[in-house]
Amino acid sequence: ENCSTPNGDGGTCKSLYECEIYQKMFRKTNRTPQDEQFLRNSKCGFEGKVPKVCCPDTDKLTCITPDANDGQCINIRDCPALSEMLKEPNNTVKRDYLKASVCPGPEDPSVCCGPAPRLQEPLYEQCDTKVSALPPDPDSDCCGVDSTVGNKIIGGNATAINEYPWLVIIEYEHPIEKTKLMCGGALISGKYVLTAAHCVSGAILNEGTPKFVRLGEYNITNKGPDCVPSAFGDPDCTDDMILAPIEEIIVHPEYDRFDLDKRHDIALIRLKIYAPYTDFIRPICLPKVDYSQSPPADLSFYVAGWGRYIENTTAKIYRRSSVKLHVEVPYVVRDQCQAAIRTIPGVENIVFRSGIFSIISFFKPLFTAIVIRWYNLALKSLE
Repeated sequence: ENCSTPNGDGGTCKSLYECEIYQKMFRKTNRTPQDEQFLRNSKCGFEGKVPKVCCPDTDKLTCITPDANDGQCINIRDCPALSEMLKEPNNTVKRDYLKASVCPGPEDPSVCCGPAPRLQEPLYEQCDTKVSALPPDPDSDCCGVDSTVGNKIIGGNATAINEYPWLVIIEYEHPIEKTKLMCGGALISGKYVLTAAHCVSGAILNEGTPKFVRLGEYNITNKGPDCVPSAFGDPDCTDDMILAPIEEIIVHPEYDRFDLDKRHDIALIRLKIYAPYTDFIRPICLPKVDYSQSPPADLSFYVAGWGRYIENTTAKIYRRSSVKLHVEVPYVVRDQCQAAIRTIPGVENIVFRSGIFSIISFFKPLFTAIVIRWYNLALKSLE
């Protein structure tokens, strides 16, 4: 049975024990989060109690290098261009390139080896001087780009620690519970966050007053920097989360919280401070065109954020995630989506309750446009 691996390679669905690449990956002593997610997303059935995986037809997994070239996921010792970089551990540019080169593969560590790297000044050094209240030009590379460039494996699981750096969480002040986290948003410039109108006005104000925005957050239950295992031994850690005070809230003037269609459910939050441009805090791009008018044939979306997710669909067991999650969703026009939702017993209209979940439009192999849209989807908030 033919299949496609999580990174798009052609393969054959067979027993895990018949696929040498995946056996080696499974036996790795230091499996990375990318490895774990790749293995999960490779499942294509069972042979008795033995899982079947989509085994690639070649002996090397393909990948995309941090500078957007085709490469192969191999042992770093077999890639002279990258192994040479290990000799300069204090070179920030080379160290960051190495981290971005890690890919899910059978070797320890596996890196995406391609043509000689084009090392450039880090984006945060180029873009930090351009931080302003105005949204960045999508053609400037100063928005919609995270530092995980390439090798994105999407499957409804935890994101890489520096993915979706535009995602923020709104802190609400409550007289009894002190701090509540009920909605999210997306950073669109150095001063503004885009969120839902129902997150900053109406009934939600009975549960708390929006006071701060968390920038650069990954694990909402952890204080201080968040860390995950790294392929090179030392953990990969975020900077400290920044708590930005809210200066002003601007709700769309035509928003009506009693409108069943939830039109104009959008708002802006103006921050009292400028958000810095770092590996963990970056704005998302605002689209120049409306993709819903003539969506490309290969258009796909990814939803990312914090909140509840289904751990067991049969038993309907829900878990609350403390870290960013992401999942791929199909593009469906609004009318079809609404019609499908209304077929659910007892449900007339379901909307986002968590501000904005970042919805990103990707085109192979790297995204060329990023679109923020609102959809009436059955997604839950942090409540």
